[in-house]
Amino acid sequence: MFFKDVIGQEAAKQRLVAEVKEGRIPHAQLICGPEGTGKLPLALAYARYLCCEHPGETDACGSCPSCIKFNKLIHPDLHFAFPIIKKKAGKDSVCDDFLPEWRNLLLKQPYFNLHTWLEQMGAENQQAQIFVKESDEILRKLSLKSSQGSYKVMIIWLPEKMNTECSNKLLKLLEEPPAKTVFLLVSEEPDALLQTIQSRTQRFNIHGIEEEALSQVLQTHYGLQPEDANDIAHRSEGNFLKALENIQLSEENKLFFELFVSLMRLAYQRKIREMKQWSEKVAQMGRERQKNFLAYCQRMIRENFVYNFRQRDLVYMNPEEQHFSMRFAPFINERNVMGMMDKLSEAQLHIEQNVNPKMVFFDFSLKMIVLLVQKRT
Repeated sequence: MFFKDVIGQEAAKQRLVAEVKEGRIPHAQLICGPEGTGKLPLALAYARYLCCEHPGETDACGSCPSCIKFNKLIHPDLHFAFPIIKKKAGKDSVCDDFLPEWRNLLLKQPYFNLHTWLEQMGAENQQAQIFVKESDEILRKLSLKSSQGSYKVMIIWLPEKMNTECSNKLLKLLEEPPAKTVFLLVSEEPDALLQTIQSRTQRFNIHGIEEEALSQVLQTHYGLQPEDANDIAHRSEGNFLKALENIQLSEENKLFFELFVSLMRLAYQRKIREMKQWSEKVAQMGRERQKNFLAYCQRMIRENFVYNFRQRDLVYMNPEEQHFSMRFAPFINERNVMGMMDKLSEAQLHIEQNVNPKMVFFDFSLKMIVLLVQKRT
């Protein structure tokens, strides 16, 4: 991954290149922002540029021994930590146990989310985390002498998934880092990190990808016509993963859309028995998928509320969703929109706390009956 391969984010690239050129390289950066904005690709491109033996004005050279190793992510001074599952019950795993799968995914498509990574591990129904044993591995790796005489780079993807013990051990490393070591914490929920970790890192906020850059990639690499590419880029809100979903609505999103429509119709008609069956169906999905579905519901509620304003530039739905919203949007108004969003957030919290999903979704569906009938003022 080179800077030239990162979609958009020109200001971020310029800042990272300037850090290296001017020799003001922070020992720890918290690269944070929404999903699909290219945080991990930026971290990889930055790590390559740091370790490059003949860096150019705007990118790594691509031909030195360091760059050649980066092509396969096998550079000895490049290290990773990321959420994983336990391979064996009762025994903590470490990231190196999943390194082949991680490299394969990263080389194939560096833009991905936690759900895709869980699928890569064959763990769709489990919740991943960074275990305490990983902190010992991080210390061991960074204590080794640099093999190339350059920087040692530790990229921690989704550090908010560290358990408390691991976070506390990492804090000590951040307070007294080994010489010529750079930590790149790539986060989507930076405020979930310990405050002491946040205070010992330099925060670097990454915003959504520019619509023009997204549109250009969709035209160049996916063969879309300019009008279609511009429309999808707009609806994707700077999220490349969402843009890919919008190109060809994924099976998961189709399922989420059908489940959402089904729930709203059943709740409006007050069909309790069918709503119970609906809840049982959703409960059969893995917990990560259930959380993704609840996030999708939040988006649909928000979009339908905005749809009532009749301003196209504020609407981020695909044609199928917009067709449904023509009739559904009037039911979402200032009297019930916050209540619906609160109930969805509550359901997400319960799923994360391993509450019985049948109970969570049935309770949520019943509350929708009451909220849907609230008329606007």
